[in-house]
Amino acid sequence: MNINELTSSASRATREGFGAGLLELGRQNPNVVGLTADLMESLLMQHFQKEFPERFFQCGIAEANMMGIAAGLATAGKIPFTGTFANFSTGRVYDQIRQSIAYSHKNVKICASHAGVTLGEDGATHQILEDIGMMRMLPGMVVINPCDYNQTKAATMAIAEYHGPVYLRFGRPAWPIFTPENQKFKIGKALHLASGKDVTIFATGHLVWTSIEAAKELAGQGISCEVINIHTIKPLDEEAILDSVSKTRAVVVAEEHQRNGGLGDAIANLLVHKLPVPMEYVGVNDSFGESGKPAELLEKYGMGKKDVLWAVKDVLDRK
Repeated sequence: MNINELTSSASRATREGFGAGLLELGRQNPNVVGLTADLMESLLMQHFQKEFPERFFQCGIAEANMMGIAAGLATAGKIPFTGTFANFSTGRVYDQIRQSIAYSHKNVKICASHAGVTLGEDGATHQILEDIGMMRMLPGMVVINPCDYNQTKAATMAIAEYHGPVYLRFGRPAWPIFTPENQKFKIGKALHLASGKDVTIFATGHLVWTSIEAAKELAGQGISCEVINIHTIKPLDEEAILDSVSKTRAVVVAEEHQRNGGLGDAIANLLVHKLPVPMEYVGVNDSFGESGKPAELLEKYGMGKKDVLWAVKDVLDRK
């Protein structure tokens, strides 16, 4: 596809896609249950709770207990979807996830909203930027970071069909919708959004749209960018990555996360063994966030369109 063919139809938060997907799942699968730690409405889980009150558990501000309950429900044959902010879904309960869910490969879906700096005004204590790294290091944990409302809804429904622990990450603000409605989500299969010959931009989450906008501007300057949506960070689609990089021989990775431990490191680990090429990261450089407007925070912490533009030109200079 040509980069200029990628357009946005509207804007909705990815957390809304999660809420819509969970409700639809509830209607399809009686084993799906929901749990939250006092953040039902923030994750748009109230629709599921209203329709299926007997399958919904309000755990209060007790995230560790929520993970233990979810592990128990999975042992009993249910498919639990836990819901709270990404910070509380990982940092606060890492021990419970490691010991009670990952170690025994429990069929628990850890659904984490308000990830990254786009959480906005709640500030650094809530803006986790280390969660992808924490979760991808756990043996057997699938890590998914969808890019818009439609893809988040599809991912939410797809993970119910996968048996094993999953970390599903999504965000707070309204964000452009540009992927198809009612799409089929395939875990571990990257999405090729636009063809190019000069550089490959691998992006995930909110920064997929940012990368598309940057690639459009670069096309006007005669720079041809291949744009690939890596929605599944683990397992990584190594074949798609290597196929693209073997053609472009230059890489930019864009993510709303610390540069350390995230998608960039996962791709760098693959390429250093299979196909070393010039590479640049777009992400937070070893810093906590702060309170502010989401768009302003993305710019300040090195995740705006201008940062993707700079990274592309930097790797091309080193190519």
